[in-house]
Amino acid sequence: MSRKVLVITFLSFWFYSAKCQTTASVAQKTSLEPLKFLVGRWVGEGSAETGQAGEGSCSFEWKVQDQVLLRTNHAEYPATKDHAAIQHDDLMIIYPDRGKQLLRAFYTDNEGHVINYTVTPGDNDPSAVFLGDAEAGQQRFRLSYTLIAPGRMTINLEMAPPDQPHQFRRLIAGQMHRSAETN
Repeated sequence: MSRKVLVITFLSFWFYSAKCQTTASVAQKTSLEPLKFLVGRWVGEGSAETGQAGEGSCSFEWKVQDQVLLRTNHAEYPATKDHAAIQHDDLMIIYPDRGKQLLRAFYTDNEGHVINYTVTPGDNDPSAVFLGDAEAGQQRFRLSYTLIAPGRMTINLEMAPPDQPHQFRRLIAGQMHRSAETN
């Protein structure tokens, strides 16, 4: 009888330990903590694929009791002799998807784009890559942020054509600096 109790106790402890390790692993994979370098208001300048130089700003804020990051963005590219002026506004919600054990993001903008991203924080550096889901017949996007110095980061937006979802080309490249208005 005591041998059965010992075996049951051992199995119960082993199961509980495995469950705790799995829960810790999921929490680590879905933690927003590696993205905290993004939090604040950022002002930047860069260029679009049209060759137009532009400027804009974005902010990343903790929302829903610090369970999601909300990014709002506004950019303007003035008219040139070859291209009309461009104004762009978008919103992105970055959240942990514990079921899929990933960080995910939902994006929408004034141009009608809706993009679902998988978010991969940098392993050893403050960076993040937002990779759009590959969908048949649709362009695929990749957005990258890299902190290059305290208060300065690069941003790159790339697009792959529908028939080549892994062949990205740059659409927008720029640098941003943390605004003095950052909370």
